[in-house]
Amino acid sequence: MSRKFVGFGFGAIQGGLFLYEAFRSGNFDRLVVAEVMPDVVEAVRNAGGEYRVNIALPSGIDRQTVSGIEILNSTVSEDAESLVKAISEASEIATALPSVEFFNRGGCTVAQLLADGLRLKYETAVDGGCVVYTGENNNFAAEVLRGHVETELGDDAVEVLQNVQFLNTVVGKMSGIVTDSAQIKKANLELIVPGLERAFLVEEFNKILITQIDLPGFDRGIDVFVEKADLHPFEEAKLYGHNATHALVGYLAHQKGYRTMSEALEDDKLRGVAREAFLSESGTSLIDKYTGIDPLFTPAGYIEYVDDLIERMANPYLEDLVERIIRDPQRKLSWDDRLIGTMRLALKAKIEPTKFAKGAAAALQFFDPAVTDESTGDKLRLLWGDSPESQEEINCVIDLILKIKS
Repeated sequence: MSRKFVGFGFGAIQGGLFLYEAFRSGNFDRLVVAEVMPDVVEAVRNAGGEYRVNIALPSGIDRQTVSGIEILNSTVSEDAESLVKAISEASEIATALPSVEFFNRGGCTVAQLLADGLRLKYETAVDGGCVVYTGENNNFAAEVLRGHVETELGDDAVEVLQNVQFLNTVVGKMSGIVTDSAQIKKANLELIVPGLERAFLVEEFNKILITQIDLPGFDRGIDVFVEKADLHPFEEAKLYGHNATHALVGYLAHQKGYRTMSEALEDDKLRGVAREAFLSESGTSLIDKYTGIDPLFTPAGYIEYVDDLIERMANPYLEDLVERIIRDPQRKLSWDDRLIGTMRLALKAKIEPTKFAKGAAAALQFFDPAVTDESTGDKLRLLWGDSPESQEEINCVIDLILKIKS
């Protein structure tokens, strides 16, 4: 069977996950990726459509080569036309952009390109269905992208998209782009391509969860992903488990002056706080909410999840910088995000989340070093905006953070 893959965005998730796994599967006869940075496009083309990925194993760095890639600059009209044609022939498409806001940003947008390509697919009656993986860190990325594409298609949306499915994903893969030349040299990382002073560094984990596909007769080329009938519980496990604990460790590590996550997790006390928070505050709450859904949401299943993730976070070859983890504290302190969201989840399960409160207090201190006990409540309310929840719940969260600070 002839399969073609198209990716949007040539960052670490695309280059080290979607595009990498499409190549590694051997199931595709054409691999296309869209990128808007001219220097990156030129460098990959100069390398003959070949790039390198550094994979952090527990024992060291595995350096892999991905070849046969066509890279197109979607801001260039000729490349955009080629991209539309490639989309019309693709069976699997993956977006891996900084956020869902990029779906509809710029001149020739991702949504517009997808609409044009999928319309051409429909008009030329290209055989087989098509799935669109959305790799952005948003639980409703698939719905957001489909909405933008439907707007572009107008009255033709129902017909054009009848054999297309937009899929949410739970990407529990730690990855990044290393741009520090000293770090690249120290870890002996392979550059993405010669002449481009940056390197993909990703962990080996690739069991990505995706929305269950309901297209009749559709056969995935990227076969390592795991389909789930209801992805929402697993999205919450990632946000209120994986992401929350990652942030907790990051902000506490920053206070202690640690540079990397592996250094931080060598601190037995900090590691113990992280594991206890992950298990007893996040885990107990999620098991209470989703028991019976999946083996993950059992005491044994969650212990396995916790221990595996903490071990992966502590991988020294991943060189996961604390400064990367603690970026954007205002988002991570928002009402529904990892720290406050996990606290609220625990409180609803009648659990006092003292350890995540400690992480939230550390994040707030990082966000505003001048914050005091008296100004904490006002600062948090400002970050949360017009929360629809009760004043009682808001006060409960603030009181617990103040209790931990004192």
